[in-house]
Amino acid sequence: MPISYIDVPIPDAGNVQEVAPGILWLRMPLPFDLDHINLYLIKDGENGYALIDTGIGTSKVEALWETILNKLNKPITKVIVTHMHPDHIGMAGFLVDRFRAPFFMSHSEYFVCRALSAGSQGASDWQDDEYLVRCGMSAEYVAKAKQARKEGKGMGQFIRPIPLKYERLEAGNSISIGHEKWQVIIGRGHSPEHVCLFNKQTEILISGDHVLPIISPNIGVYSTEPNANSLAQYLSTLPQFLDLPANTLVLPSHKQPFIGLHTRVDELIKHHHAHLDNLREYCREGKTIKDCLPILFRRKLNPHNMFFAIAEAFSHLNYLYYSGEFSRHVNADGQFIFQRI
Repeated sequence: MPISYIDVPIPDAGNVQEVAPGILWLRMPLPFDLDHINLYLIKDGENGYALIDTGIGTSKVEALWETILNKLNKPITKVIVTHMHPDHIGMAGFLVDRFRAPFFMSHSEYFVCRALSAGSQGASDWQDDEYLVRCGMSAEYVAKAKQARKEGKGMGQFIRPIPLKYERLEAGNSISIGHEKWQVIIGRGHSPEHVCLFNKQTEILISGDHVLPIISPNIGVYSTEPNANSLAQYLSTLPQFLDLPANTLVLPSHKQPFIGLHTRVDELIKHHHAHLDNLREYCREGKTIKDCLPILFRRKLNPHNMFFAIAEAFSHLNYLYYSGEFSRHVNADGQFIFQRI
């Protein structure tokens, strides 16, 4: 089934748009190249709405929430967060406290987010420096990144205080919203234990960032776990969505709701395997992670995108290393050198 987009207007900031019976779609702005996130309100009985994801934690988004809540004139009954990234969890604490609503996440996403949003707590950042050196970044780049860490507040600056209590979502379980049950499906690779929700009765999937149209989610290896095999996790948790009906309506966190889930899953798998094939050809001689960036990314990378591009390249090279196809060693400059065996 080819991918098609439903004929529903994209909601303006501060407004909602019904995207399916009992489901409202809203958008919140992001201060990045990817300039929006989709959030969803699901009618939860007659008393209010369950919310899927919350927007980034900024005063601008808070003001938009005030506008939307005034228009709804009904409370938020549940706050459900798909994963730990600030555009998804950023306003959760604000909304949970406002309505004293229960807060739902998976176990790993909740505790990883609490840890990362708390910052280093005085721990040395030499491992962050080492990560960038291993990636083949210049001494100047490493020094600038170090200075930026000192001046910034990390991801915590975009997250309102995280609620101290949560309800755990696990694979195979379900959550009741109104009179319907939504099955919990877990994806990995983009984040540790990403929650997707599927309603078998209506054949609607809330896919978060795990399955997106047009763009592919970032699958990265970062300084907190530089020996991770994130791409293997992602590719192993995509095929389960082929078991859902082909005409499932997919409500993603970015871009537009669409039909054509199976096609999109196949496209995402092929996309990553094409990158792997390009790296197999390019790395006949030893290459650093930075060397491989032009092979994976044709566009010019700004500093924000560079951070994610390095991590994405790392995940593909680690995948080939763990599959036994590539060797990996540290050269005299402290850089990882990957080479096809």
